[in-house]
Amino acid sequence: MRLRAAPRARERAGKRRSLVILASAAVAGVVALLTAATPARAPAGDFVRHIDDSFVRQKASTPATTPAPAPSSTPSSTAFSGVAAVGALFPAGTEAGTTTSLNVSGAHFCTASVIASPAGDLAVTAAHCVSGKATAYVFVPGYHDGQAPYGTWQVTRVFTDAAWTAAEDPGDDVAFLQLAAGPGGVPVQAITGAEQLRTGAPQRDHVTVIGYPDGAAQPVSCVNWTKAYGSTQLEFDCGGYPDGTSGGPFLANVSPATGRGTVIGVIGGYEQGGDTPQVSYSIVFGPNVASLYQTAVASS
Repeated sequence: MRLRAAPRARERAGKRRSLVILASAAVAGVVALLTAATPARAPAGDFVRHIDDSFVRQKASTPATTPAPAPSSTPSSTAFSGVAAVGALFPAGTEAGTTTSLNVSGAHFCTASVIASPAGDLAVTAAHCVSGKATAYVFVPGYHDGQAPYGTWQVTRVFTDAAWTAAEDPGDDVAFLQLAAGPGGVPVQAITGAEQLRTGAPQRDHVTVIGYPDGAAQPVSCVNWTKAYGSTQLEFDCGGYPDGTSGGPFLANVSPATGRGTVIGVIGGYEQGGDTPQVSYSIVFGPNVASLYQTAVASS
């Protein structure tokens, strides 16, 4: 949810602009940029997720209002062994296909989630987690205690809205990741299952938020109600979401049987997800996110 030693980008009035696609050429180990024409706005769908900001540094602008401090009754997150469709982002160097231990070139830096898509190859995170990166990186779903129980998956493309690319608009702090297929051409969704994506959800909703704090061996989880923070942001009050939890999903309607739910936001947006571990933010998933998702689907 947060970047190391850097405040998150602050909220501006959110105008939605055309979409751009950021392509990560994973085979070459270099991230390149691609641009795509804006598709017709799609109706709200059902899918999404969030990442950590360890590598990113964002400018902070003056917020429209000052957020209230978290109430004394704010709950705290709990470490757990994780869920299959939510994982951590690592720098390139992880061995693709590993199902036991990781061979990574650095520590995990954000959180992402597999989201349902026709090709089964998409994940969602915060745009500030992956903006401006010049090196390749991988997604490790279900990561915990040095283990990659569902393999490691190379990120091949990154999709962000043009409003984010042009001005790092906090109202557009979301990115979709395209992931390379595993051995035998199997997509990540076939291995981990997927969270659904929903746009147009109410700003007050009961959610589970999952994130990977920097340096932690396990993710953390907390359940609470979201509330509106302006017209473009969701606020989630729970302690224990420090740097590294950016991109973590706001999951509604989580199934007790599968642990999967519906992503209605990801840690990011205002203050790049929050200045303190006790209060986190997400952008409101609206038509711009639905359109960006459709762009990612069309390019899969």
